[in-house]
Amino acid sequence: MQNKAPTIPPKFFGTQPTHKIAGLIIAFVWTCITPVLFGQQDVHAALTPPANRKSAPAFQLVTEDGTKMQISEYRGKVVLLNFWATDCGGCVLEIPSFVELEKAYKDKGFTAVGVSMDISYEGLKDANEAWGRVRPFIAKHGVNYPIVMGDDAISKAYALNAFPATYLIDRSGKIAVAYVGVVINKDNVSNNIKSLLSER
Repeated sequence: MQNKAPTIPPKFFGTQPTHKIAGLIIAFVWTCITPVLFGQQDVHAALTPPANRKSAPAFQLVTEDGTKMQISEYRGKVVLLNFWATDCGGCVLEIPSFVELEKAYKDKGFTAVGVSMDISYEGLKDANEAWGRVRPFIAKHGVNYPIVMGDDAISKAYALNAFPATYLIDRSGKIAVAYVGVVINKDNVSNNIKSLLSER
């Protein structure tokens, strides 16, 4: 008598392979996002030589209390200009570093300035709706530097294609460093700030 092949329960095809596939998908996704989350910790940017620096585009934007702020007000200081949004994951990751830098250098001729791009990033109807998101964020994260509300004009002026985007501006109002993406390497930023503060 010929032996019959063992019968495999139908549920085998609906469960185990699915689990295996799910596991492979998770492993693949993790492999893809790990460099994004951790690889950028080594992002460095060198200072542009003073003779090759271009002036930071001028702007006039509104602060939380309705005051108009211009970048020219900070002439004579080193400025970290950060474009961000409350729902931008990379933006949220780097803001604590900027808070620490503000504490370390605010009395030495430095300030950070945050430009919220929530209106365009979230497709919001106006600045009031955006401030409704930004104010709680500022309080929750202990942001200790000025925040202004961005608009289409500043996005075009700085040719913003992605967030976050961060610039170090020297005492004469020229862009000395441009960081693209998440600036997690606080040491590099700090060293560049110190170099700019020492320039005369």
